[in-house]
Formats: sequence, structure tokens, C-alpha cells
Amino acid sequence: MKRRETHDKDMTAAYLIKDIITYSIYFVALMYILQFFGVNLAGTLLSLGIVGIAVSFAAKDIISNLFSGIILILGKSIKVGDTIEIDGKKGTVESIAFRSTVIVDNLGVRDHIPNSTLTNNPYYEFKPDELRRVDVCIGLPLYVDVVDFEEYITKKIVTYDAIDNTRGPLVFANKTDFWEVEVKVSFWVKDVDSENRWQLIINARDKYKLIIVNDIRKYIRTVGEKK
Repeated sequence: MKRRETHDKDMTAAYLIKDIITYSIYFVALMYILQFFGVNLAGTLLSLGIVGIAVSFAAKDIISNLFSGIILILGKSIKVGDTIEIDGKKGTVESIAFRSTVIVDNLGVRDHIPNSTLTNNPYYEFKPDELRRVDVCIGLPLYVDVVDFEEYITKKIVTYDAIDNTRGPLVFANKTDFWEVEVKVSFWVKDVDSENRWQLIINARDKYKLIIVNDIRKYIRTVGEKK
């Protein structure tokens, strides 16, 4: 377990180092170009300092995100691989840069969250096992018995070797109307001990979400044919 936690921290630090190196190269390259063309660096730096004060007011959001990114990375309040939710957006942290943090939801959609949003607003941080959780929301036709469906799908899910059956699967009824019953099926894929743990779990989640959705589709069709 220590190995995996260290890997996550190292990945977070890697993004910080990458950004520092990138911006340093840009700065050194700019100074070299100016010197090559005979520009007075002392005067230029002084001018940049004066201009920088004016620009800082116009670019306060960028600067806010920049310092917020430094706080997040050095403070380690959020790390690569953590599962968080903010402003209704829930996902796994894929990367933390100076300006924004990228989270990936269960559908593979990437959201770029400004770092200042994370430091200035409350957010939910889920347990490490949340990374392995898969939620499938589906509408069951009214002719499908919900109790029978729960018995079928929970037994079906645990037949797959990659599914963790120590804490589920679980079936929740969300709401019902005149046409269908909306249910949520939750299950967890097994953990892996690998340097590529995060990506392997994401791949397993995507794979078995598709498989379980197809199993549910087959079940509804079968019940419908009997009716």
C-alpha cells in the first residue's frame, strides 16, 4: 500500500517539476533571444517590472490560479488519483498543473477545474476505494420486477473475476414514474498492485461498466419476451 501512495505523490510532484522546467525554459529562451538582438536586459527587466504591475491587475484570475496551484501541489491537499466532487462535478484527479486541475468522470469526460475554485470553495473528497467504484443508472420498464432484477444482477456481477465482491454489488431505487423505475447499480472493481494502478483501474471500470449495462439490457429483453 505504501508503494501505491508514494507513486501517487510522486506523480503529483512530477506535474509541478514539469511546469517549473517548462516556464524556466521559456524564460531563459526569451532572455537569450533578447541578448542575441542586443537588447539591454537591465532596462528590459525594469520595464517588465513596471508593466508587470499593470498586467497583474488585468490578469488577476491567472495569477490567482497560479498561486492556488502552488498551494494545492505543495500542500498535498489534493493528489493525483484522489476522487473529488466540486460544483456538482465528480471525478478522479488526473493531473494538477499551475493553472488548473483535471478530473475525469465515470464517462471519461475531462473537466478542467481552475485551481482558485478548489482553494476558495468547499469540495468533497471521497475514500480511496471510490476510484474503483462503478455506478450504472438505468430505467427499468414497469413490467420488470425490481426485487427479481436485484437478485439477478447482483449474482451476475460477482461472476466476473475482476469484480470485488467484498462490499457489493448494491442496487438502489432512485425514483419511479408512469413509464419506468430508475435504479442505480453500484459495484467495485478489484484493486491492483502496479505502477500503472490508476490507469488499470480506470480501464477496468470502463470495461465492466459496458459489460454490466449489456447484461442488464439482455435481462430486460428476456423479461419482456416472457411478458
